[in-house]
Amino acid sequence: MAQPRIEHVNITVSNPGRAADLMRRLFGWRIRWEGPARDNGRTIHVGTDDSYIALYAPPGAGPDYGFSQGQPLNHIGVEVEDLAAVEALVLAEGFEPRFQGVYQPGPAHFYFTDHDDIEYEVVSYAGRA
Repeated sequence: MAQPRIEHVNITVSNPGRAADLMRRLFGWRIRWEGPARDNGRTIHVGTDDSYIALYAPPGAGPDYGFSQGQPLNHIGVEVEDLAAVEALVLAEGFEPRFQGVYQPGPAHFYFTDHDDIEYEVVSYAGRA
């Protein structure tokens, strides 16, 4: 039997377009689909051919929608090849990378938090045996 894998994650954001654009700039992902969603909301699927994040906003969501980091999502982990290049993009977007380093036996990594207080862990296994 093939190893199970995560095909997508669906999260609520205040502005799906802004969140998708950020992911496109940082990770090189593409918009796979966008359109109306449940309860008259809007969703954008952004990712690769194999997996994606569904970015959902209910009607009336906006900058003051009231998100609380870690409730219930702790963070989204994204694997990249060039950690330094993505960290530079994160800084250029105005976000503050934090907790940079390597933990054993884990990858090199850093964290940042986006407009909706969603935390991302960006990791790289490049150069590790």
